Amino acid sequence: MTETRSSAGSTTTSRIWVVWSVALAAYIVGVMHRTSFGVAGLDAAQRFQAGPAALSGFVVLQLLVYAALQVPVGLLLDRFGGRTLVAVGALTMAAGQLVLALASTLPLAVAARVLIGTGDALTFISVLSVVTAWFPPRRVPVMTQLTGLVGQLGQVLSAVPLAALLHGPGWTPAFLCAAGLGVFVGLAVLVLVRDRPPGAPPPPPAAPPREVLGGLRTSWFEPGTRLGLWTHTGTQFCGTVFGLLWGVPYLVAGQGMTTGQASALLTLLVVVGIIAGPMFGEFAARHPMRRSYLVLSVIGAHALVWSAVLLVAPPAPRWLLVLLVIVIGTGGPGSMIGFDYARTFNPRSRQGAAVGIVNVGGFVASLLVAWAIGVVLGRAGGYTPEAFRVAWTVQYVVWAFAVVAVLSTRRLARRKLADEGVVVLPLRALLAEWRSRRRP
Repeated sequence: MTETRSSAGSTTTSRIWVVWSVALAAYIVGVMHRTSFGVAGLDAAQRFQAGPAALSGFVVLQLLVYAALQVPVGLLLDRFGGRTLVAVGALTMAAGQLVLALASTLPLAVAARVLIGTGDALTFISVLSVVTAWFPPRRVPVMTQLTGLVGQLGQVLSAVPLAALLHGPGWTPAFLCAAGLGVFVGLAVLVLVRDRPPGAPPPPPAAPPREVLGGLRTSWFEPGTRLGLWTHTGTQFCGTVFGLLWGVPYLVAGQGMTTGQASALLTLLVVVGIIAGPMFGEFAARHPMRRSYLVLSVIGAHALVWSAVLLVAPPAPRWLLVLLVIVIGTGGPGSMIGFDYARTFNPRSRQGAAVGIVNVGGFVASLLVAWAIGVVLGRAGGYTPEAFRVAWTVQYVVWAFAVVAVLSTRRLARRKLADEGVVVLPLRALLAEWRSRRRP
């Protein structure tokens, strides 16, 4: 039988892929739960009599719960392992969808989204811990990208079959089906996923609370962790806000598309991410000292394409909206580089906490931008093309902040590397060296 070497021991290739596939399935379904409100936004507005600000409040609260739990989840991950947290997360999100299926009042719907945010918070970084434990270190950057981006197929599940159920059988059957799928993958994780390969050494015993807090503090003051945090902040929020809440209302009410056309563009958003993810992961693996250039390029491309769309009087040309979605689709792969920073700048013993810190960035930015768009829409006239045109400009504040933060923490990280004997040559020096080699 073919054997392959994991980071913790030797195990069969087939076992590795089974474990990864089941954990990935849980993440895909989790993304479906997370993004289900994006395709149901206008239906929810009618069902619960919610205006733009109240509608954004649903997602803001969900993201607030998600972001607030990231560091505690990172600490729990170091203590209990990924399998337990992924399974609990799947079942918690299923409970949230069950409540949402039966909800007829606003408070119950809000409670449902809190449950979904809680389960969602437990899932992604726990799945990443499974990837790190089962795959060789050289393959971890690519598999991290692949996990994050294939996981976005959950957005396709919400944009196509869930939307079809929503606009066919109706609200309650659609969300009951989502809840049932969540229970199924949660049980599959309990049966088939393990935290580490057979024969791998067990993790060290759990540290006392004082040491845990000390490790969290150490992770925060590690410049590479903060570089990952600001990377995630600047690259992830744009696609999250678009896919999670405001993309479909914007394309339908702001750009005159049909619901089907808008759902197709959300599917394109996912496809672009899946294509770009492995390429970004391979770049990070081959050029670890140049990851920030890719991050800054993604942020710059987002700002540029949104500028082109917002400068055109609506409705914008269809090709430009397609280009917008293609460029936004690179944000997910770009945000995965933040986790790669956490992995490479922190020892294994505190990677859970470091990844939790990084994952806060994009989701805090997402909740702030989602909330701000809702507020601006409400004050600018509601779901109108001109109101949307004004509302989307709030993104530029986050992009500007993220660029400054990435550049400043990159300088600190490189200074620390230099103290450890690792010199990172400036890009201009590398280009000069390359030109000198090409001269006859």
